[in-house]
Amino acid sequence: MNPKTLLSSVGHITVGRRYFACGGCGAKHVPFDQWAGMGGRSLTHHARRMVTLAGTSWPFDRASGHLLELCHVSVSDDTIERVCQEEGERARRWAQEAEEPARAFAAAAGRAEFSSDGVKVNTVGGWREMRLSVLARREPAAPCEPAQWDRRVLNEPTARLAWCAIADATRVGSSWQRMAKRVGLGDGDRLSVLGDGARWIWDQAARRFGRCGAEWCVDIYHVGQHLHDCAKALLGEGPAARAWADGQRSHLLEHDGVGLMRRLAEQQKGARRPAHRAALDRLLGYLGDNRDSLWYRQRLRDGLPIGTGLIEGACKNTIGARLKANSARWRIRRVERIGALRCLDYSGHWDTYWRSRAA
Repeated sequence: MNPKTLLSSVGHITVGRRYFACGGCGAKHVPFDQWAGMGGRSLTHHARRMVTLAGTSWPFDRASGHLLELCHVSVSDDTIERVCQEEGERARRWAQEAEEPARAFAAAAGRAEFSSDGVKVNTVGGWREMRLSVLARREPAAPCEPAQWDRRVLNEPTARLAWCAIADATRVGSSWQRMAKRVGLGDGDRLSVLGDGARWIWDQAARRFGRCGAEWCVDIYHVGQHLHDCAKALLGEGPAARAWADGQRSHLLEHDGVGLMRRLAEQQKGARRPAHRAALDRLLGYLGDNRDSLWYRQRLRDGLPIGTGLIEGACKNTIGARLKANSARWRIRRVERIGALRCLDYSGHWDTYWRSRAA
């Protein structure tokens, strides 16, 4: 017997195991370790899951302290980091290859929607953008009129798939195409693509979602910010500027982008000051670049989202809340692994992944 101290979910325990050695090559094998799924760090399966959850939720030093306080389990922050890195790489591959997430998404009810945005994270090479992508399904909300847009309540997604990477637009866009193919999106799906108006998102979406009947929608709140910026240039700070911007947004919701651009073009003709004409010109340029993404009235009638709250919340709470903690400086491959674990949890497949690890 070869006794060994293991970390379990109830603390350290000592077990006796038999090991076998080949008389020819001298290779050794410990059947118990393989059966218990311990790997090379003397952690049981449940302890590994517990340690990974702690390191995914908190900075590694805080995770060590929380495990000691909550579970009376003593494990160093270095061990937590190493375990999280190992599981993060496995989770990243599993999310790309496993059938369960794609099957669950394809079976979920509701319309498909997609959004992507970025969060700056501090790496050893400087601040880099971690691009998060989320594919979701959601049942339509009750139809509403434009005047009710900010009082309606959207349904919660019935399924979500999230993934992230520090990569250029082409590589990120390729991952969108692969995921759409995995979950079976195709003709007739009427995929909603929501974004903040960034050119790279529209360009990649047009290239990667050509078979999905994609419909573009620029976030109404980002449009509102451009309206308010223009209002400040025209009327300064104060109630008059806010009223002007709110009025233009109401006109946009009622008459869509084409109607608002006509209205603003008329205002620009009557503008006397060069600064006012320049502000209206900038606003018209932004709206013109997104003219195919401003069909809000029909989307409200169809009960579809017109904002990017889903992806912005995910960027803040899934990526930023963990990966920007304590002014950490990450190596890119390591921050992507922790990001993969955060996305796994956000997608609702944490249990599914760990069941596959125990099988």
